[in-house]
Amino acid sequence: MANHNKLGKRTDQRVQLVYSQASQLLWYGKIETTVARAKAVRKVAEKMITLAIKSYKDTVVVTKMKKNQKDELIPVEYTNDGVKKLAARKRLLANLADIKEIKAEKESNQSFKERTKDIKFPLIEKMFGEYAPKYEKRAEELGQGGGYTRIIRLSNRRGDDAQKCILELV
Repeated sequence: MANHNKLGKRTDQRVQLVYSQASQLLWYGKIETTVARAKAVRKVAEKMITLAIKSYKDTVVVTKMKKNQKDELIPVEYTNDGVKKLAARKRLLANLADIKEIKAEKESNQSFKERTKDIKFPLIEKMFGEYAPKYEKRAEELGQGGGYTRIIRLSNRRGDDAQKCILELV
């Protein structure tokens, strides 16, 4: 009897595949894959989103003294991650692939640099800035957490007859 949760791969390859596809799902919003892979990816992606939701509000405002052009010390306020958010950020960085921001069509180099100058890890920023608030609001409305993804089954693949599907964020 074949074990279906192994996806026909060695452990290190399987883990890499699942986290890589989870990163693609979180960046693009949907991916096309087999049903078995989709179920494994869904598990990881939902945990990552939940982690972001639980910690995205944890920020600390810090005031630092900085020198201006006239060598005068002036106070400057920074917003840093709190303890929970920092731990969550490190865990997301450790698990998710670092996907680079892509320049939009007809966007000048200057405006692209301006838009992305403060963003070191676009996928992580997207998790905290876009998905966490959206899914927290959804959880409050429905009175439940989880259920951030859906699997839409497609026809079987030619060649090996594997059941294909689209895995997408709700």
